[in-house]
Amino acid sequence: MEGKVKSVMGEIPFAMDHIGVAVKSLDSGFKFYQALGFEKMEIEEVPTEKVKVGFLPLSNGCSIELLEPTSEDSPVAKFMAKRGEGIHHICLRVQGIKSVIESLKSKGVQLINDEPRIGAHNCLVAFVHPRSTGGILLELSEKQDRIGGS
Repeated sequence: MEGKVKSVMGEIPFAMDHIGVAVKSLDSGFKFYQALGFEKMEIEEVPTEKVKVGFLPLSNGCSIELLEPTSEDSPVAKFMAKRGEGIHHICLRVQGIKSVIESLKSKGVQLINDEPRIGAHNCLVAFVHPRSTGGILLELSEKQDRIGGS
């Protein structure tokens, strides 16, 4: 049963995908990681979230995701206005994101997104409100097999 977690929703495979870190700019945020030895960062714009993201892959398949707001009204810009730079969210990789969302909703969990939408790397994503997680913004992410579909 390696790789699966027994949960209240049954056996659903979860994996840590990434930790999102809000930064004023990808360039300034990357400087620290360069000091650690990172040489490159894969950059992508996510218009639905009004951010540019920089991915720093780790050896265990997870990554650190630097988040630079592209608009003053982006969720990340609003987060930084209240809390400054720092950890913004934790992301779990799931399978069957629509089923996971429906199961959470049926259990009274407050979601920010009732339906998944396209995020970075063309993944389907949805966010769980911090009120339901003990103060952590939790992203659920499902990789799609091909561009534009699962």
